[in-house]
Parts: sequence; structure tokens; C-alpha cells
Amino acid sequence: MNILITGGTGFIGSELRDMLLQEGHYLTIITRSPKKYEDEKAKNQKFISWDDDLSEAMENSDAVINLAGASIFGQRWTEEVKRKILDSRVKTTRKLVQAAGDAENPPELMISASAVGYYGDRGDDVLTESEPAGNSFLSNVCLEWEAAAQEIEDHGVRLAIPRIGIVLETGGGALQQMLPPFKLGVGGPVGSGDQYFPWIHMYDLCRGLKHPLENEAFEGAYNLSAPNPVTMNEFADKLGEVLNRPTFFRVPEFALNLVLGEAADPILESLRVQPKKLQQAGFEFKFQYVKEALADIL
Repeated sequence: MNILITGGTGFIGSELRDMLLQEGHYLTIITRSPKKYEDEKAKNQKFISWDDDLSEAMENSDAVINLAGASIFGQRWTEEVKRKILDSRVKTTRKLVQAAGDAENPPELMISASAVGYYGDRGDDVLTESEPAGNSFLSNVCLEWEAAAQEIEDHGVRLAIPRIGIVLETGGGALQQMLPPFKLGVGGPVGSGDQYFPWIHMYDLCRGLKHPLENEAFEGAYNLSAPNPVTMNEFADKLGEVLNRPTFFRVPEFALNLVLGEAADPILESLRVQPKKLQQAGFEFKFQYVKEALADIL
């Protein structure tokens, strides 16, 4: 397939791109700095700018995968950072929808990312796709992000919206920030430890992102996290076991809030997410349990 990708050079996008290239798909990656990737020569990929004719790119694509968005980790959420988190998702999605509208023959499918933060802090509630949105900052970002993507359906494009969990892999994301204290033997649960941690292995994430490409009847919002979410206490225990390190140095919630403020929410919120829609569609996760996922990664 000819696939147009945004966010294809990021933490998730780079892994997905490698998987798609190995499968023989032809990729067009939209990036702010296409010249930066001139050395990444491959017969079946090219890089274009956001300033290029995106409607022409749409004409030549069978599907669009929209992963663009500024990282939510590693910094306090000042008003400026919040605006960047929102705009980097909503404005880019609107630009893609506009380009699809301008194309005479738009792609058949758009896969437009969202996040499990859509649901907000929900304690022990089991969260399937039918649950309503929460009312936190991240919930509102996801609502606007998804609403922007839904407009592409007006152009006859099938839409799938993966609500992505906390991705486990080295090189980025939450795990990369948690590893240093654990490796030093001073790691432990963050916050109360009772909050549910909606994790997913990067390999299963990329497979789940591809699912709508391979299944023509699959559409709408779907949870993309492992079927066995664990509490933060359990996650810390399993990470300690894999690294053979102690895990009794708890990071209190007030300390994390003091350092990160509202940016601590993705780790402190409890999200007991279930990928019901994927499972009903017959999708099988390779990494169903967090210890085997961590052992594979580390």
C-alpha cells in the first residue's frame, strides 16, 4: 500500500515505519525537516514537508496514519506547553482533513491517534470503548483531537482512532524516564501505587496500529493497550524483578506533583483500560503480561 504518515520520525512512528517498510509498503512521511532525513535512502520511502502539496500526497495514498503530536512527558505543563500539546495534535489533524477534502480521490482510510487519557482518572472502573470521556486536560485534548479527525468521514474516508496506552520500549516514553532510579536500586512505585497503569509493548502497539489497514470493516475508536493492565505497585515489582533490583523506594504523589505539577497526571491517573474492540475482532497480543513484556525489552 501507499501510506502517508505524520509523526513517522518520532518514538512510535519510527518503530511503525520500520515494520511497514519490512512488509513492502511505500511510505511518504510528512516532517518539519525533510532534508534531515535525506541520508535515509530506501526505495519505498520518501520525506516531504508540511508546506508541500498535501492534497497531491493524499491523491497518491491508500491510507493515512496520523501520529503527530508533541511529547507529554519530561517537562512541566506550562500554559505554553499545554498549547503546544493541543495544537500539535489538533491543527495537524485539521490540516490533513483539509488536504483530504481538496483531493479528488482521497485515501480510503485514516488511522488517527488518540490516547487512553481520553477517559481521565477512573479508579478501578473497567474502561472499554463505550465509556465517556473524562474532564482532565488530557481528556479535553483527546476529545478535540478525535473531533478534528472525525471530520474526514465527511469526505468518504473510513476512520479508525486508536486510543494508545503507555508504550513500553527503550529510547523514549514513560519507561525511559523510570529506568534510571530502578537501575540504581532506588526505584519503586510512583504515587499511591494503587492506580492502574495501561501499558502496551511497542511491538503490539505497532501491530494494533496496522490492524485497520488489514481489516476493511474495522473503524471507529478502539483501545490500544494490553489486555492485562496492572497497578503501579505491580508494575514496579515486575520491573524490579526483571532488573534484579529492589523496589521499595516509593515516590510520593506530592513529590511528583511538586516537580511536575499537572504533567504528573499520566502516571498518577488510574486507567484500567480493556482493548475490548480489538479482542472482539480477533486481535491477539503477543505480550499479554507486563513481566514478559519488560523482559523482552530489557
